[in-house]
Amino acid sequence: MCHRFGRVVKRLRAATRGSRLARLQTDLVARLLGLDVEAVVVDTQGDQRTDVPIWELGGRGVFVKEVQAAVLDGRADFAVHSAKDLPSSTLSGLALASVPERADARDALVGARLDALPVGALIGTGSVRRRAQLAWLRPDLTFAGLRGNMDTRLAKAGDFAAIVVAAAALDRLGRAADVAEILPEGVMVPQVGQGALAIECRADDHGTMAALAALEHGPSRRAVDAERAWLAEVGGGCDLPVGAHATVAPDGRLTLTAVIATADGRVVLRHTAEGDEPVELGRRLARHLLDDAGGASLLP
Repeated sequence: MCHRFGRVVKRLRAATRGSRLARLQTDLVARLLGLDVEAVVVDTQGDQRTDVPIWELGGRGVFVKEVQAAVLDGRADFAVHSAKDLPSSTLSGLALASVPERADARDALVGARLDALPVGALIGTGSVRRRAQLAWLRPDLTFAGLRGNMDTRLAKAGDFAAIVVAAAALDRLGRAADVAEILPEGVMVPQVGQGALAIECRADDHGTMAALAALEHGPSRRAVDAERAWLAEVGGGCDLPVGAHATVAPDGRLTLTAVIATADGRVVLRHTAEGDEPVELGRRLARHLLDDAGGASLLP
């Protein structure tokens, strides 16, 4: 037991993946809470099957299902996820209790800058979104799958001319010096939720939810909500070449950029829209890309 804001709070248990990055993110949340937090390490299907592309495992959700189950069955009080791993709809029985302040949402190249890559250079990535957008920019590039946790992927970087990873992950791991180039949104639209943490708890656990609410960062939550609403309307995830990224102006107005592409990168549809309400904006932009721009014909 510990004291916070003049009341007694039980020791909390946080479900997390076992990778070094996941543990660092859970430690960060514990520090932000200022509470005694016990890590409950869970092995996920995505971590077990590193020999299989993510989209063949079922795409978005393969890194969170077992972690969510630990919260639902009472082994843990809350879960710390990379928001990009969450399905677009919250699982029944759980609540997205808070989104702390977001880190860098952009993608990064490790190994070489994009304009320095030779013709035919081999790029390592397990993401169809990254592959499609890079192929559209540089049709000469070749690609090979790259799976495993971030440390594993960085250890394999020498096998490729460059690899593509999340900039926030490198920063959290203390590996920012490995970045050859940060890819701006105009070059590479990030994955929905990339750079953000998402903290879930049981929907009926009001005490834990109240404690986690202290970590909520309003602008980050609004941006992630807009992106997740876009993804829910599109109906895809890690198994499709899609991405979306929202920013929030000081006055609260949202700008959302999204992309739908073919897996080979021959067709890339991109659009930006603005709005004040996150869910409405996400849905509206999705309908534009799907219906008006012809994106529905690109998706399975």
